[in-house]
Amino acid sequence: MNQGLSNQVRAVAKAKYVEPALRSGKKEFSIHVREIREDLATQGFPISHVPQICSALRTSRFLRENSLEIESIEGPPSKTSPTVVFHYRVANPRPESSARTTFSGAVQTEESGETPDQWALRVTDKIRGLLKNEIAEMGGADGFIRWVRSDDEDEAA
Repeated sequence: MNQGLSNQVRAVAKAKYVEPALRSGKKEFSIHVREIREDLATQGFPISHVPQICSALRTSRFLRENSLEIESIEGPPSKTSPTVVFHYRVANPRPESSARTTFSGAVQTEESGETPDQWALRVTDKIRGLLKNEIAEMGGADGFIRWVRSDDEDEAA
């Protein structure tokens, strides 16, 4: 699955569906896969990538970043069809008054309930893929491991 396309799905969903619902004070709203697919098609998104759209709309990343919970998913058992409808509920809006800035500049709240593992996943998500091109140039992960181990062997000799 192409991570860039998933990011595009999440960005469109946030801009066209999540933010307007939150601004209007809604506690519950729905996203129809068929509608978001049409929105994405105008941006050159492949219309055959319906499973990717469905997957991106139910990831913990999308839910966490937007403080959402999935209330229900309507559609076929596979949950990957243009007929799927995601019903969301606003989990716990974060009040600005209790926010504090950490050493990294990230805003955390006391009510967020974010565990250290969730925080680590959120932070490392931002650096995922940083060495992707360099590792590919070394022949993939196997080539990279051979390169790392070759340095250790040279130092030991």
